[in-house]
Amino acid sequence: MTLFGIDRLLADPELRRELDGKRVALLAHPASVTADLTHSLDALVAAGIKVTAAFGPQHGLRGDKQDNMVESEDFTDRVHQIPVFSLYGEVRRPTGQMLSTFDTFLVDLQDVGCRIYTFITTLLYVLEAAAETGKSVWVLDRPNPAGRPIEGLTLREGWESFVGAGPIPMRHGLTLGELGSWFVDHFKLDVDYRVIEMDGWRPDEGPGFGWPEDRIWINPSPNAANVNMARCYAGTVMLEGATLSEGRGTTRPLELFGAPDIEPRAVLAEMVKLAPQWLAGCKLREINFEPTFHKHVGQLCNGVMIHAEGRFYDHQAFRPWRLQSLAFKAIRRLYPDYGLWRDFPYEYAFGKLPIDVINGSPLLREWVDGDSIPADLDAIAVSDERDWEEQRKPFLLY
Repeated sequence: MTLFGIDRLLADPELRRELDGKRVALLAHPASVTADLTHSLDALVAAGIKVTAAFGPQHGLRGDKQDNMVESEDFTDRVHQIPVFSLYGEVRRPTGQMLSTFDTFLVDLQDVGCRIYTFITTLLYVLEAAAETGKSVWVLDRPNPAGRPIEGLTLREGWESFVGAGPIPMRHGLTLGELGSWFVDHFKLDVDYRVIEMDGWRPDEGPGFGWPEDRIWINPSPNAANVNMARCYAGTVMLEGATLSEGRGTTRPLELFGAPDIEPRAVLAEMVKLAPQWLAGCKLREINFEPTFHKHVGQLCNGVMIHAEGRFYDHQAFRPWRLQSLAFKAIRRLYPDYGLWRDFPYEYAFGKLPIDVINGSPLLREWVDGDSIPADLDAIAVSDERDWEEQRKPFLLY
């Protein structure tokens, strides 16, 4: 049995003893569960830990907010009668009033291993607030379901946002605990930080690689429905900055792309023509779907499903960011005037195109819209990826 940080904390009286007499806060969501699927909040209280507050990230402690940019309210937990503060509501950072309710902050969030997934930014904001107020932060570590591979462009200076906490590539290959250590080092934070490590996580071993086969997957956010989504997400998340549907309003969001006015067979053929090596490690399948909400609601869409699973999955070969980038390039070549990019204040980043905010610079969009070839994008990305591989080495725990 793979033990996550929460399981080790509950099983080890010595670890828990360090919390004796401390007021404890928990940052959690629906996937914050023990090996027997007890929610971490209930398990901590049952273990005798003095939990005085809880916090929820984007989508809420209860995971009830379906879409991006839908804020959660503060409320009182009806079972434990403690305040539950939203870090995706009126504020993104813990306020002084929130911080006054506890001494030690336990962070128990299932992440998906992508820079844009906002839980990592929330962790950074928690660490910064703790450094300013003398609070302790413990990350109860969980797996990175996408495993150790690194991919994508590094966020450029000046492009920091709620979906871009720092100069990190799109697919960073770290656990939340490891990434917290990198934050402390990179931002020179004077904070009492600790990682409660997992026991038995082996990210280089199949068939699950990043996700242990002996643990149940629970959605950390409403559209993170399975491990295939977590593997695809470093690519498919870019669709949030495009007019193509990413499958919101279907049962397999962020595992596919499509629109009413594209021909998937032609798109796939163009992708193969441009860079067949970028399509390795998965199976692409033509599909039709009709979103029940969000982009192209009620319209028949033609698209492509990405299967990074089963016998089609090659953990080292699969490169979702390049795959989705190539799909954009193929559509641009087939339909030169296609209105590919959305324009709205994505995650409250005003005056910037969402696709640029997502990628942490305009480099990807400029490559799609220009005359560049796949090798041109590869050259920039490979340099970024190699640099990150060296940067992260001191922080690997497993």
